[in-house]
Amino acid sequence: MTRVFVYGTLLAGEANHGLLGRARFLGAAATPASFALYDLGAYPAMIAGGDRAIAGEVYEVDAATLGALDDLEDHPAYYQRTEITLADGSRAATYLLSAADVVGHAMIGSGSWRAR
Repeated sequence: MTRVFVYGTLLAGEANHGLLGRARFLGAAATPASFALYDLGAYPAMIAGGDRAIAGEVYEVDAATLGALDDLEDHPAYYQRTEITLADGSRAATYLLSAADVVGHAMIGSGSWRAR
């Protein structure tokens, strides 16, 4: 089982949440203030090296679900599945883009895809 931090279309009530149908919801979570969130139109992108806390949720997923998430995020060709430390000190995998991938897109200052 893998803990995964989601922050965009995989959140409960969002378009791709159905992929987490077999996952166990562990709770709301946030990153430390060392990331940035960008609006890419239909979905967001989180990058490392910012100064914002990003709001999200943590799920425990099996290998099949993790594979489906990798497919959705086009890992490793586009998003990079990366293990990060959350604000509470726990660790989880998440999907990051590079700073070069978000050039020209608006940053979501609140750090929340839902509050954009």
